[in-house]
Amino acid sequence: MLPYVDIHTHHPTGHAVELRSAGIHPWNAAQDDIGALEARLGQVQALGETGLDRLRGPEMACQLRMLRVQLELARKHRLPVVLHCVKAFEPLMRELAAVPLRAVIFHGFIGSRQQAAEALKKGYYLSYGIRSFASPRSVEALRATPAERLFLETDDQETPIGEVYARTAELRGESVEALQRCTLANYERIFGEAASDENTI
Repeated sequence: MLPYVDIHTHHPTGHAVELRSAGIHPWNAAQDDIGALEARLGQVQALGETGLDRLRGPEMACQLRMLRVQLELARKHRLPVVLHCVKAFEPLMRELAAVPLRAVIFHGFIGSRQQAAEALKKGYYLSYGIRSFASPRSVEALRATPAERLFLETDDQETPIGEVYARTAELRGESVEALQRCTLANYERIFGEAASDENTI
């Protein structure tokens, strides 16, 4: 039986492939915890979530400084990056273009189909969750996202990951099993083929 991949969750269950990550959220960008963060990077699979948020958190200059430091850490440690992006797609894309990264995952993607296409053109991955379903433009982006660049997640919601897959399958007109196959393949492409065995019960 294929496992679900939950690429970003605040409520790990141990019953799905769940990413281990550490990062300083843009809401907390004023905190100077870089030393403590770097000390944790040997125990995680990805750096994140980091990013930019125009609606919440400290001023943008502060968020940009913290983002740049973390992207450099990800480059140094060869870690994929999990991104939080709210009303800041263009500046975030500019920052990403300046740093060679192993992989980039936009978590909780709620952008337009055009923004999705820009990210996909760069080889980035898009992850969708419950909030994505509430936005018609994000649903359009979800339907257009190639399987080889797709992830799903629960984020901070209590909704089971299986329900996220079921709703996504209905929106895309494909089976849950097909989604499981593609997200697992994407996970293994980034994090290694042994990951599915190490992170599921």
